[in-house]
Amino acid sequence: MKLKSLQQQDRDHHLHPFTDHLQLSEKGTRVITKGKGVYIWDSEGHQILDAMSGLWCVNLGYGREELIQAAYKQMQELPYYNNFFQCTHPPAIELSSKLGAISPADLNHVFFTGSGSEANDTVVRMVRRYWQLLGQPEKQIILSRKNAYHGSTVAAASLGGMSGMHEGGLPIPNIHHIAQPYWFEEGGDNDPDAFGLEVAQELEHAIHHYGVENIAGFIAEPIQGAGGVIIPPESYWPAIQNIIDEHEILLIADEVITGFGRLGEWFATDVYQIKPDLIPFAKGVTSGYLPLGGVLVNDKVTDVISKGGEFVHGFTYSGHPVACAVALENLEIIERENILELVKNKTAPYLEERWKKLSDHPLIGEARIKGLVAAIEISNNKETRGRFSSDISAGSICRDIAISNGLVMRAVGDTMIIAPPLIISESEIDELIDKTTKTLDETNRHISSL
Repeated sequence: MKLKSLQQQDRDHHLHPFTDHLQLSEKGTRVITKGKGVYIWDSEGHQILDAMSGLWCVNLGYGREELIQAAYKQMQELPYYNNFFQCTHPPAIELSSKLGAISPADLNHVFFTGSGSEANDTVVRMVRRYWQLLGQPEKQIILSRKNAYHGSTVAAASLGGMSGMHEGGLPIPNIHHIAQPYWFEEGGDNDPDAFGLEVAQELEHAIHHYGVENIAGFIAEPIQGAGGVIIPPESYWPAIQNIIDEHEILLIADEVITGFGRLGEWFATDVYQIKPDLIPFAKGVTSGYLPLGGVLVNDKVTDVISKGGEFVHGFTYSGHPVACAVALENLEIIERENILELVKNKTAPYLEERWKKLSDHPLIGEARIKGLVAAIEISNNKETRGRFSSDISAGSICRDIAISNGLVMRAVGDTMIIAPPLIISESEIDELIDKTTKTLDETNRHISSL
């Protein structure tokens, strides 16, 4: 089918997520038709290096036959059954056991959902249910961070701290947001570690302000993904953990983006040595081949929830057998091909070496990276960490030029971010850096001409 015809059908019938539809109607959609390894192809035959792993999720790359076959085999045996009414099935059992084995410390239990948003909806209900069963129903408040992203459903969007998502009466009651550890944008004259400690103290202040007797927990991404790959200063997470321990509130580490190898360990909590009570997950658990999410829950919370009668919560597709079968195969491939070791010891250090050199570019104020997730800050003044005026839309210009150069990068304001598939090779990293450099050069020339 011709591109114009596909675009017209899309325009007539398809409402896209996070999209200005008037703008899209004028511009026309890009139609993606094929994927293999770290590459995607559009309907016009253009090959594009997907440095965003789809939406942070295609960890093992496109076209993995083993994942396709795992889905096919399970569909032949049991294409669907639910986990309601005291029922289960082998894929859900095996996956829950596997997740318990690879998860940090005592997070030995899992509640399955269909997505990261559903996982964080579950977090809200589970955390509040936990305190209710302990005879402290007044502990309702969940603290989160400004500019955090925890999903798009009503509860998940409320947990998130993006003001643009709070139209229509959000956030729901008893969700409050504190500062994010974004040194480049908000650190001022502080050095990063001093800034990290200062921001961590906001959690302490919020606990005192609202009263520890009213606080259920604190939710945070180890690294803020959609907010612009905000990698916290090294001082931040130890200070947060100390505050959590002192006040005995629950810690929820949202690993929807960072889970399953992104930082060279199964979970980012292993890297940062934090001790969450719950870990919402999704995306990389199936490498995006099928929708699946869930919440890993520690023994302490599980013991209370499991003895408290019926937990009136769940989804039709909780623990979908085909999705679970694909997830199992996905995790087995990660182990079999030593993907964690590859990321930790080879590809992430190589990307870091090359990525940080981008800070020498006249357009870039900072290049930061952790594992296989990275960002560069477009700046008009390296010394002051200044920004171009908003009417220039430097990030959008850079994103569009990147696509024309055969590279997917995401623009968060004037922050350009990447999270390539974990199977990316050193030669493909070279290609990514070459295309990024070319894109920055062209972006600089374009902005200079305005």
